[in-house]
This record gives sequence, C-alpha cells and structure tokens, in this order.
Amino acid sequence: MSEKTTGKNVDPGKIAAPYDAAEFLRTPEDIEAYLEAIFEDYGDDSRVVIKALGDVARAQGMQKVAKATGLNREGLYKALSGTGNPSFETVSKVMAAVGMTLKPVRRVRMARRKAKPRTARKAAA
Repeated sequence: MSEKTTGKNVDPGKIAAPYDAAEFLRTPEDIEAYLEAIFEDYGDDSRVVIKALGDVARAQGMQKVAKATGLNREGLYKALSGTGNPSFETVSKVMAAVGMTLKPVRRVRMARRKAKPRTARKAAA
C-alpha cells in the first residue's frame, strides 16, 4: 500500500476542504437554528459562541455587519474569530445587525434528589 492509501504522512487539508458554517447560513431561519444549537450545546463556552456569531456575520457579509454596528471590519473579524474578546456591547450590536437578539429564558432545572427528612435520618442512625 502507498502512503496515500494508508493515511501516513498525508496532509488532512488535502483530503477534504475545511468546513465553513457560514456557507450554509443562507436564511434567517438557518441563522436562528444555528445560534440556538450553539447556545444550547456550548452556551457556557464563550469562545464557541463568539466564533459562531462570527460565522453568521461572515455569512451575511462582514462589511455589511461592520457598517451596521459602526465598527471597523478588521476589528470585527478579530473580535469574532473565537480568539478575540469582544465586549458585551459589541456582541449585542452584532446580534442586532444579523437580525437576532439576546433574551433571557428560564432554564429548566434538573430534578433534585429528595433528601430524607431530618427525623427519618436520625431514626435510621
């Protein structure tokens, strides 16, 4: 077998094109579903959320989003790269520019295991 078929010393970038979510975010419904999934699955990881917001901004056109937010395009690319650290104000402006909003939603809490009443614990001891 050749190196090409065994996978040894093969550049993964030459096997398949890198995935770019922005290519698949064509409609407001696509964007909403994408951001919902990201917030649901990775809401605690701000880097993933910011990177996803960058995907949406690129899908809609970074220049257009920059103009709508009043921010410069290069700074916006950096802030939304996943390694940037945008302010809450920047995130809010970008969300508005791409037609989305942040709103509080009550989380469903996991059912807690009921503890035995104190009197039952004493009796069992």
